[in-house]
Amino acid sequence: MPNALRPTLIAVTLGLSLTLAQAATAEESPPATAASSAANDAAADSAAGERPPLAERSVEAQSALQRQLPAAEQQQLQAADETFLALWKPANVAEASGVVILVPASGESADWPQAIGPLRNKLPDAGWSSLSLTLPDLPQLPAPMAVVAVTAAAAPDAGAADAPAEPTGAAADAPAADGAAGENPAATTAPAVEPSVRIFARIQAAIAFAEQQQAPAIVLLGHGDGAYWAARFLAEQKPPQVKHLLSAAAVQPSGLSPALDELLPGLLLPTGDFYYKDQAGDRSAATRRLHASKRLKHEAYSQIALKALPGNPNAEQEQLYRRIRGWLDKSLPAQK
Repeated sequence: MPNALRPTLIAVTLGLSLTLAQAATAEESPPATAASSAANDAAADSAAGERPPLAERSVEAQSALQRQLPAAEQQQLQAADETFLALWKPANVAEASGVVILVPASGESADWPQAIGPLRNKLPDAGWSSLSLTLPDLPQLPAPMAVVAVTAAAAPDAGAADAPAEPTGAAADAPAADGAAGENPAATTAPAVEPSVRIFARIQAAIAFAEQQQAPAIVLLGHGDGAYWAARFLAEQKPPQVKHLLSAAAVQPSGLSPALDELLPGLLLPTGDFYYKDQAGDRSAATRRLHASKRLKHEAYSQIALKALPGNPNAEQEQLYRRIRGWLDKSLPAQK
């Protein structure tokens, strides 16, 4: 080969080598990019998993009330290791008859437009101070765990029965206790979370605040399932400061005991049970409570039937206020 061609061949060879190297590098780049993208996604998922839990709905509701209502009506009360908002309105008289502590239903705020808000605003004109509470959110009860029973069709044949089958997958990692649970085809349910601790602490804090106001009488008034918590608090805690209970449209919380039909009349305290007679279910529940009070010879238990006025909410709330005011005037005449 002539010497003049050698430099040319060397240059061509080097050029081909560089081209092949660049092509190989380009082919290897996409997996590296995909791996980087996967790493970024994993980091994003990890960051999302570290986000703080959402605030309770009751906390958001009391924050809204703090922005909307005058500061003079707001009281931050201490219940165990947490503070909560209570709305305070002193009686519009020289000497108050006492304090009515309002316990709202689940999902209701301390200024709820049904019962709670109208009563807290109107009772001071009747000579009663009002203290409306914020209750914590009720925890969601866990769903029952499904247990699959082994049927005869799925049982191993006689030949395989001599040798135990090797567990695979998730079954291999399950503890031995799961096998014992599998012998019972009935579904199991995790124990329910008991919300009464936080609720009772808030009611007790409200009673302490009412005592600081030197209230001649303290009346507990619950709306909806707030009536259940008020009655249960009185039954379990037996506070000597509270001798009267009012219940407005009482509701039994699902999955909790004792039953309101037995709890409310069983207190043997002067009790006003206000219910709406328009719904058959409400009438039936009220009848059961009335019969229980008669069996217990609870002479200080009284029921007051109300009429729902969905087309005129203002008149409906005025009706409730007037009936409750009449009960207070009758049951605590010495305070007037």
